[in-house]
Amino acid sequence: MSVRARTAFGAVVGATLLAVLPGCGGGTSTGDSGGNSHPKTLTYWASNQGASLEDDKAKLTPELQEFERQSGIKVKLEVVPWSDLLNRILGATSSGQGPDVLNIGNTWSASLQTTGALLPFDDATFAKIGGKDRFQESALASTGAPGKAPTAVPLYSLAYGLYYNKKLFADAGISKPPATWDELVQDGRRLTGGGKYGLAVEGGNVSENIHHAFVFAKQHGADFFDASGQPTFTSPGAVEGVKQYVDFIARDKIAAPGNAEYAQNESIGDFASGKAAMLLWQAAGPNLQKHGMKPDQYAVAPVPVQSGTPGPGQNIDSMVAGINMAVFKNSGNLDGALKFVKFMTSDAEQKKLNGEYGSIPPVKTASQDPAFSTPELTVLRNVIATSAAPLPQVPKESQFEELVGGAVKDLLADAAAGRPVTTQSVQARLAKAQQQM
Repeated sequence: MSVRARTAFGAVVGATLLAVLPGCGGGTSTGDSGGNSHPKTLTYWASNQGASLEDDKAKLTPELQEFERQSGIKVKLEVVPWSDLLNRILGATSSGQGPDVLNIGNTWSASLQTTGALLPFDDATFAKIGGKDRFQESALASTGAPGKAPTAVPLYSLAYGLYYNKKLFADAGISKPPATWDELVQDGRRLTGGGKYGLAVEGGNVSENIHHAFVFAKQHGADFFDASGQPTFTSPGAVEGVKQYVDFIARDKIAAPGNAEYAQNESIGDFASGKAAMLLWQAAGPNLQKHGMKPDQYAVAPVPVQSGTPGPGQNIDSMVAGINMAVFKNSGNLDGALKFVKFMTSDAEQKKLNGEYGSIPPVKTASQDPAFSTPELTVLRNVIATSAAPLPQVPKESQFEELVGGAVKDLLADAAAGRPVTTQSVQARLAKAQQQM
């Protein structure tokens, strides 16, 4: 999902998901199966991607009016804050009362798939929206559990990059961005001092924590679940990966102790104001510019790896971030809903909306537009195509995010308070999280 998703999922989410009966769904009808009883209207829940709910409405309304002009179908829009979106979706799946079409954080895909409420996109359904092969493979990997028909399609794609302050690097005599974590720590120490730090992290944000824990674990050859979907949070690679991230505050001291409490994009502000020289973030450009930072004051490089260059396997350097679009199976306008999905994933709309939001089109042809060839977006586009991997597509993924992300938050708080963070303490925190799954 996007970094704009700031909601905590909680163990109750997983329990709620498992309690929803398969076959229930949202949409404008109340039966278990949808149809076309309301062919002239659609309801759409959009996620908050812009600076505000009103900003999203301003961006989306002209596009919905264009869809109505082309199709004769009027779309009723509601932009739902991230703090409410998942609970709203869960309520709709259990009550059968919800929108026809909705946005979901892509990391929720497998969890929501288990409800049975969302329309599967088999080959025939994909054909109705232009075909499956139009989408980036990495984006499709975050649309549901492997081996099952996806229940969502990619809408906006995001990936992590390493943002660095060009002037602070030059002042410190650093000529290029770090390519490995050892280099990042070395550079970070040179950049730390006088009230400034080498790196800003968002340690109080569970979503940010789980994204980085996932990448560090992958780079140490670990997954948080085995092939059967059982949690393996205490594997040596997972423990080592989490500790390496926490050590930015605990051992390396290149991130400010106060970063352990950051949860509302404060790290963006620190980077933009020059309080931190580096930042790991998704499509940060628009937010940095809103904080007064000019594009020529920063640059973007791939997130470091342990050694070598980013790529598949242990050199994954980002989770596949982004937003998916789904259709409630009991929609009263299934044909119209698919027409709307086709419209929103068309080249024209992909270029326009991803351009507005600073994200990357998951539609291959749209992503090749020159508008997405800025230095920043070129780096992020290459990450999505070559070195990003989806978070585990398992039914309890939302619990995993909350529990492991929360464990990392607690460990960072320990580090900030000066309490020792050891391999044993990391393992103990992750063991506790695993027991709660």
